[in-house]
Parts: sequence; structure tokens; C-alpha cells
Amino acid sequence: MLSYQHIYHAGNLADVHKHAALAWTLNYLTQKPKPISYLETHAGRALYDLSSTEALKTGEAKQGVSRLLKALPTDHPYLRVVDSIRNTHGPNAYPGSPLIARTLLRDSDTLHLAELHPQENAALRANLRGRKVHVHQQDGYEMAISLAPPEPRRGMLLIDPSWEVKADYQTLPRTVASIARKWNVGIIMIWYPILTDAPHTPMLAALQQAHPEGLRHEVRFPPAREGHRMVGSGLFTINPPWGLEAELQHLSKTLFSSLKS
Repeated sequence: MLSYQHIYHAGNLADVHKHAALAWTLNYLTQKPKPISYLETHAGRALYDLSSTEALKTGEAKQGVSRLLKALPTDHPYLRVVDSIRNTHGPNAYPGSPLIARTLLRDSDTLHLAELHPQENAALRANLRGRKVHVHQQDGYEMAISLAPPEPRRGMLLIDPSWEVKADYQTLPRTVASIARKWNVGIIMIWYPILTDAPHTPMLAALQQAHPEGLRHEVRFPPAREGHRMVGSGLFTINPPWGLEAELQHLSKTLFSSLKS
């Protein structure tokens, strides 16, 4: 969706849920010396300024990362990444998922990032540099299918579309099935919004039927403003690493339990 720009929503409650889980997973994967591949289908610009006009317009970061960050343990990889980025870029900087990955991964690891929006793609290229950082200006699903299985095979894929294209809810299960068949050892983490009319329900039913071993985790929270349709955040992970379920349950208790409407 070429009209979508994440700066309006960067650092919101859903980002905290998604990015804390992502950081924990990448930290887990890098405990072993073997190199990994990281793929992302909808990368965005990687670095956001929460003092920008766009971010302040919605106020979502104030309710999200600005409110919850201090509740995390000081050694949590998500908190370590945010602190590192702010030490470099200033107190209002916020790392998107590509920058979280680049910060936690090693020189031996490979990143493939897809971003179709020309402006966001240019910003992504400027914000992320490295010998093994590959930025693709193409449809993210097509990139993931064409690269699966990546080299090295060990690693993960993050699927995080805007969900403004309603067809995503129907096409995603088929796309994921194709990727999982080709890359049966890869961790596939899918983020989805929980909206008031629950369009994710049939999609989740299809994912759970095809991948009964998958890990589903959801958190609920009040809408960011009057009339806002998002009331929660969900993750569905295929081939979840050991310990992720316990980590997500801990996040629910420590960060999100007080936010339920």
C-alpha cells in the first residue's frame, strides 16, 4: 500500500508488542555462533523521529513506547536496542524492525528487506548500510517466496504489512504456506492488528489449521483515540523458538495487563 507511512504509528502499543518479541527472538538466535538470515516483507524506513509532526499528530508513541519502556528489565534486548539508537540519534529516535535487526545481528548475518514505497525505500537505504544488508524495492511477499530458503537457512522472516489492503487477509495464509514449504526450518513471525470488526479471525483460523504447531499471542488495549479501530495486537509464529511463549506471557503480565479497556 503506497499511501501507508509508519511514522504516524511508530512506537505505538502494537510496535512495543511486536518489537519486544522480535528483539527477544533475534537475541535468542544469535546466542549460537552460526550465521542467520533475516527477511522482512514490509520494512518501512527503519528509523523514526517521535518528535516529528506526523508522530505527534496521532500521539500513539506517547501511549506506547514512551509509557511502557521503563517497565522492561534493563537487560531486555528491545530496551538495549532503543537505548543504543537514542544514544546515537537522540532521545526522540525510535528503531523500526529493520534497525532492531541490524543492531542485534552480527557481521556474519544476512538481511533481506523489502519496501515498495519509493520514499520509504530511499530512507531505508540511507538508514541501513552494510555489506550483507540487501534492500529490495519490490513486493515483500514476492521477495520472501523467491528467496526461500535463504542462505544461510537458519533464521527468521517477519511479515508486517499495513493491512490497509483487505486482500492481505486472504492471500497471507497461502503465501505463508508456500514459504513454509520451501523453508521448513525458518521462524516465520506474522504481526496483525486486532480491529473492532475482527477481520483477522478467518485468517487466523486458516493459519492455525495449516500450522497447528504455531504460537498465537495477542494483547488487548484501549483505542488510541476516539473512533480508532485498533484495540489489540497479535503475533502468530511458525517454528517458534524455545522460550518465546514464556517471554510473550511475561510481556503480557508486565507491560499490557494494566492497559485492558
